[in-house]
Amino acid sequence: MKNILILGAGLSCSSLIRYLLQNAEKEQWFVRIVDQDKAAIESKINGSKHAEALVFNALDPEERKPEIEKADIVISMLPARFHVDVAKDCIALKTNLITPSYVSPEMKALNEEAEKAGIVIMNEIGVDPGIDHMSAMRVIDDIRDAGGKMKIFESFTGGLVAPESDDNPWNYKFTWNPRNVVLAGQGGAAQFIQEGRYKYIPYTKLFRRTEIIDVENYGRFEGYANRNSLMYREIYGLQDIPTIYRGTLRRVGFSRAWDVFVQLGATDDSYTLEGSENMTNRDFINSFLPYNHSDSVELKLRHYMKIDLDDSLWDKLVWLGIFDDKKKIGIKNATPAQMMQKILEEKWALKPQDKDMIVMYHKFVYQLNGELREITSEMVNIGEDQTFTSMSNTVGLPVGICVKKILNGTIQMKGVLIPTHKEIYNPILKDLEEYGIEFKEKQIDPPRLYNEEETWK
Repeated sequence: MKNILILGAGLSCSSLIRYLLQNAEKEQWFVRIVDQDKAAIESKINGSKHAEALVFNALDPEERKPEIEKADIVISMLPARFHVDVAKDCIALKTNLITPSYVSPEMKALNEEAEKAGIVIMNEIGVDPGIDHMSAMRVIDDIRDAGGKMKIFESFTGGLVAPESDDNPWNYKFTWNPRNVVLAGQGGAAQFIQEGRYKYIPYTKLFRRTEIIDVENYGRFEGYANRNSLMYREIYGLQDIPTIYRGTLRRVGFSRAWDVFVQLGATDDSYTLEGSENMTNRDFINSFLPYNHSDSVELKLRHYMKIDLDDSLWDKLVWLGIFDDKKKIGIKNATPAQMMQKILEEKWALKPQDKDMIVMYHKFVYQLNGELREITSEMVNIGEDQTFTSMSNTVGLPVGICVKKILNGTIQMKGVLIPTHKEIYNPILKDLEEYGIEFKEKQIDPPRLYNEEETWK
């Protein structure tokens, strides 16, 4: 009997726990799940004899270590800042560890110790990061094995609302952490490289420099640049590639409308607003506009942002209710970003019957036998319901499958890893296909150095 310990049982754990319990009898697993909310765990276990709900302080090493010592593998679904402490315990107790989070420098520094302990600490095994790494490396390695040399790599991922649940003019609803959406792109310029030239997009320009992506059967999307595409050169072994760019997907028109709030300052999280608890939506927007006692907030915003009367962007703003003056937002000492988030949470919430969608797109341009060639790779996954969302499935299933591959010996690598090795990504991607998470790869002839609508870069 193999013992699996899960630390944390939040939203993304539903699909992970279901997968582990569905395979528990065949694989001879027993799953112990830790959270502060025992009832939440028990609802996910649903009476299974192959699992147990535990309540203890997973952040306290004195309480955590005895439970890790009983486990063959630990899955840390705790906030990322706690993973390193868990990893140190796992090294001391020679217990394998999986996290879906990015590898921090502190985690990377544990590689030699993990190797000496004979364990694997697998990170970045969710959707993004995770499925993006595995699906990209499969194609990149195939190109290398054929003798090709990469020239362009572009990759986009978006957490969106499914087409059948898309019923608002923004074509968007929150499918994950709302705060991350409001703060997207902040904290420095987006960085990438194009034809050997380093490029930077400051936050104030980010949402006006987008690329159009067409995904088969799902129409058009737009992508804006992620903060740092350059680090993926080392991750994917593409140190000499002339062009590398990663971005986030939204439906066409979203970014231009969102840029209104960026330019206003309504997404700023660096200061608090005086009297924020007494502000209505209208007061909040008006606080960023010039004073004019005779003009309405609507007119001032149109003039300030140069929005024409017949611009469809205006419909998006009105639909959000930003001019409503009926009730107070009600957050004391709030930053603009917190106020903006509260407004959006009421309008962009998923309805009980709604489904979410993950879209991923890669573009590979390479040279082989003196000729340029191009491959595109697309994946669209739609959630089942509000529990087994696409976000939960695409995070939880790779983690669960990775558990299986480590425990049954398919993955034998040791140390601090991410899933960019064939031994890891091939078996996991194969199993993911059984759950509808699969990529459609197409050879494009003739190849395009750039999409028709990406010359802005």
